[in-house]
Parts: sequence; C-alpha cells; structure tokens
Amino acid sequence: MEARIGHPAPPLAIGEWLQGQPTQLADLAGRVVLVAVFQVNCPGCFLYCLPRAEDLHWRYQDHGLTVLGLTTAFEDFDKNTVGNLRLLLESGRVIGETEKLLKQHALLKGERLPYSLSFPVAMDRLAPQTLDNLEAEIDAFVGEQLPDFETRPPAARQAIRARLRAYFAQRPFRPETFERYRLQGTPSYLLIDRAGILRASRFGAYDELEADLTGLL
Repeated sequence: MEARIGHPAPPLAIGEWLQGQPTQLADLAGRVVLVAVFQVNCPGCFLYCLPRAEDLHWRYQDHGLTVLGLTTAFEDFDKNTVGNLRLLLESGRVIGETEKLLKQHALLKGERLPYSLSFPVAMDRLAPQTLDNLEAEIDAFVGEQLPDFETRPPAARQAIRARLRAYFAQRPFRPETFERYRLQGTPSYLLIDRAGILRASRFGAYDELEADLTGLL
C-alpha cells in the first residue's frame, strides 16, 4: 500500500518503539497527526525539523495534535542505527555529521542537545536488502524520481541504471516506511488529518507547515 495525497495514510512500518507507547495511525483517529521523519546522522534534521516538531508538540497537543518521530535509515547505515537513536533519546548525545555541525554552530550544551524530544519516537522497519527484484526496484525509482528518463540519450540511461544498481546492491537494508511513503530524504514531514487522510508529504523546507496544521485542527 503506497501513500497518496488525499487518500488514507498507510500504516507506519515500525521496527521498534524507543519512546512512548506503541502507536499506529489507526489508534489516532480524531486527531491531526504530524510525523517528523529524520535520521540521527542528519544535521538538517536537528537544525530545523526536530526543534520545530518539539515546539509544535507543546503548543498544539491540547488542541488535537499528535506528533510522532520516525527515525529512518537510507544511507550511513553504520551511524543511523537503533543504538545511536537510543543514545539520543536517553542522554541527548548526537553523533557523526550531526555532532560536527551542531558544535560548529554552538548549538550543543556541553556534549548534548539543549532540548529533549517529548513525543513518541520509533525506528523505521529495516528489511534486509535482496537482489531478487533489483531491476524492478530500479524501474520504480526511475518512474517516480526521473520523469524525463526516457528522453535522455541511451548512454545516459545506461549510466544512471548502473549507478542505481550499485547503490541498491550495496544497501544492507530497505527502510519500509520511507519507501511506502515514497520519501526523498530527511527531514520529511507527513501531515494526516482527523479522518486519517494524508494531506501533505514534504521533504526539506516546509514553511507552510504550521498554517496547514492549524487549518486541519
């Protein structure tokens, strides 16, 4: 079941809940849901997405909003791990490029984040990568992300497929929710209305997020 704007939001594929009670979207009928999708080795997630999600959680939870954090991993599999997510939630410690950039911006309090996450947080379910359907996976990616693919010269198409083949083949896991919602990267935001309909799926900057959210509330 793939996600489509204006249609019921598919269930989240959860590997493990690390904070809060296990929750599915069906349990949240009647509430507006914001899912903040991030990676622990993603500086932009900590500069923009997570402080914003924490702020919205506190200001609107009593008005019908539920914020969920979903950590995923589509790259840097040695850093975007359950262990490093647990380290973040239990002690406020960050790692890798996140730690480096936050230190450069003097945004750490000692070695820790100056804030904690107060909403439920889960790890995306990571399915082992198999090569059985590699070409079909490449076809799906090309169809979704490269609409002009067929207009490119044959040599360029072959080079693109070769790069994608190498990328997909080396991945140890496939992030199921990330793929189910056809996300492009992190941070991403999923906004779901009180009836369980997916109203927005945005990657990167989402300047209208609060206006869209309050409109649904």
